[in-house]
Amino acid sequence: MSLRNYRTGDDGIDAAIEELAQATGRRDDLDMISELLVSAVRLAREGVGRGDLKLVNSALKELRHAFSVFEPYRTVRKATVFGSARIAEGDPAYAAARDFGAAMAAHDWMVMTGAGPGIMAAGLEGAGRDRSFGINIQLPFEAEANEFILDDPKLVNFKYFFTRKVTFMRESHGYALLPGGFGTMDEAFELLTLMQTGKTHLAPVVLLDPPGDTYWSHWTEFVQAELVARNLVSPHDLSLIHATDDPRAAAEHVRDFYRTYHSMRYVGRHLVLRLEREVDDAEVATLDEEFGDLLVDGHIERCETTSHELRDDDEVARPRLRLHFDRRSHARLRQLIDALNDATPD
Repeated sequence: MSLRNYRTGDDGIDAAIEELAQATGRRDDLDMISELLVSAVRLAREGVGRGDLKLVNSALKELRHAFSVFEPYRTVRKATVFGSARIAEGDPAYAAARDFGAAMAAHDWMVMTGAGPGIMAAGLEGAGRDRSFGINIQLPFEAEANEFILDDPKLVNFKYFFTRKVTFMRESHGYALLPGGFGTMDEAFELLTLMQTGKTHLAPVVLLDPPGDTYWSHWTEFVQAELVARNLVSPHDLSLIHATDDPRAAAEHVRDFYRTYHSMRYVGRHLVLRLEREVDDAEVATLDEEFGDLLVDGHIERCETTSHELRDDDEVARPRLRLHFDRRSHARLRQLIDALNDATPD
């Protein structure tokens, strides 16, 4: 295999890169391996400063390590818990996070948090060490990881917030957000932005208040009054969130997202939805009628496993639907998934 258009511009270096890529043994991924090596050489040859090289190097090493840690658990569903490090153990929000973690672990999910104190400790306490991941950010003013994940091989440390966020979004199948400060607000709004724009996969997002608390209800009022009312976001975008003050109901909402829906993948111009069960003709017709506004053309229809999925051994045995999705109406796509799940027999 030859390098394609992305080269260093030096024939000798390009030949050495191709030889080194071949030596990795990753025959199906030689293009990606080669481009990684080309990028490293071009950074050096273009005179990028040491500080920039350090940033790229650290980020790549952090992501490589995170991928390695998560690889054995790739098929296990994981829920992320976000919330304040400042909430004490006796706070009702701590209990809510702990109960949510326990409820997810009881159904064989794993739980991810930022590995710090407060809500982050509570979620892992509930899940138990065996079903916990810690995605820690190294800060000068915070102590080491909490006792529920300290010294565990499933604790991953990050220097950069952006690589940490990539890891959260890449590995999570659902989210519970509890009260928190600027960091929690940042996580909430970035998560919703990425889902709204299709830059991360759709997943259930629960705003979890302790019983009687008003944190998320006031937040939702702000979003309604200042964002939706001014047409800064679509009313449909509120379909991306679900609010409750019951940790067990929050856990059930996250799990129910996967009653019929399993996962999605773009193949060519189509979005392919992989499912947990077959859907009948009447269900497909109802979806096609109700969600036709999502389509560039054509219909929502059943389909066979695609050649790309067969090549990658990617959920090949599952029933499928496909649609020529407009790649814009992601909140409406969430509503389609909800409709699929709501039709699932008990």
